[in-house]
Amino acid sequence: MRAWVIGVTFAAGALLGCAAGSLPPAAEPPPSSPLGSPFGDRRMGFAAIAYPLLLDRTDLRLGTTVQFTRMPSLSELHDVTNVLALQHVVITLPAWPKEYSPLEVLNQLPIESDVIVVLAGYPPSREAAEAWNMVQARLRLVVVVTEAPPSAAVVSDLNAMRGLERVIAQMDDPRRSGFERLQRPLSFRMLME
Repeated sequence: MRAWVIGVTFAAGALLGCAAGSLPPAAEPPPSSPLGSPFGDRRMGFAAIAYPLLLDRTDLRLGTTVQFTRMPSLSELHDVTNVLALQHVVITLPAWPKEYSPLEVLNQLPIESDVIVVLAGYPPSREAAEAWNMVQARLRLVVVVTEAPPSAAVVSDLNAMRGLERVIAQMDDPRRSGFERLQRPLSFRMLME
């Protein structure tokens, strides 16, 4: 009989213990990121290319990529050199620098890292395109455009840029017309909703 009382007391205590617990809290959405949603509609403008994810199948190095959405200052580049295993510095610019002086800071990067610059639109002048040829750092340029080149002179300026790796045409209707004289790889990018 004593075992029976202990069993009933244990069962009653277990039931009361489970009943005293509250329901789990309702699931709350995760806090929003300061960068916004990766699935947001960024079809046009600088926001469409501001933070690109660059994947290179041939690059098997293990390292760190640092990204800027503006031309970094000399002190920022000095701080970047202290980043462990620095491999790439990605700079996305909303407009082309008109002269060489803002680009001169790129020559301060270590030799083992490279600079990947993503530029929006076509060069505003021949001087703006030629300024990139004076940069001594390991430079890879990617130009993202939304229309065919306005003239053959602009295509010639692009062809004369040593560091130009690729032109990406972000168009709703990808066509090669207008790009026939371009001597660099051309890719088309379509953003779908």
